[in-house]
Amino acid sequence: MEGLIASWYARNTARDVRRFDAAARAVAQRVPPGGQVLEVAPGPGYLAIQIAKSGRRVTALDISRSFVALTRDNAARAGVDVDVRHGNASDMPFADASFDFVVCMAAFKNFTDPIGALNEIHRVLNPGGQASIFDLRKEATLEDIDAEIREMQLSALNSMLTRFIFRHTLLRSAYTREDLERLAGASRFTNWAIAPDGVGFDLRLFRD
Repeated sequence: MEGLIASWYARNTARDVRRFDAAARAVAQRVPPGGQVLEVAPGPGYLAIQIAKSGRRVTALDISRSFVALTRDNAARAGVDVDVRHGNASDMPFADASFDFVVCMAAFKNFTDPIGALNEIHRVLNPGGQASIFDLRKEATLEDIDAEIREMQLSALNSMLTRFIFRHTLLRSAYTREDLERLAGASRFTNWAIAPDGVGFDLRLFRD
């Protein structure tokens, strides 16, 4: 996303702070204070900011220059330090074994090279490091999605637009459990698990 679309997305997702808080707590439970965390495809940076507030050192990587700028601005406004980089998830500009934890939220289904991204996550993780990929389940029902949108506290117009996007764009590109098993199995990871997470999933990856 770039330009006006990125700005629209940033305004709407800013209303749904509960999911960023929950994801940041989940990361904090698995990374000690001072640990190095990478968020891949942070969008406007709301999750990265919440993780930084918890005392972890955060780097964010996004292919969208609009989101790079938004994340930098939002982090500065929040008074936290987030190292924001521009780059591709399947060709990360980081050295091997740079991070204790990698997180990706609501973006994995959009990657053109998902196995390449998984392999890059494996490469930049420290031995013993972990990752979580949170995204929409293709098996999510329309009733589940409607309930999720109600929790977002959007205006009537934005609720209608978001419902349309979920049903006609996001669900089409979302992965089934079998898809995730195939992708993880084809990656460098040998240890992983999939846990349901509301309308989505948490693909947990562990580097040996």
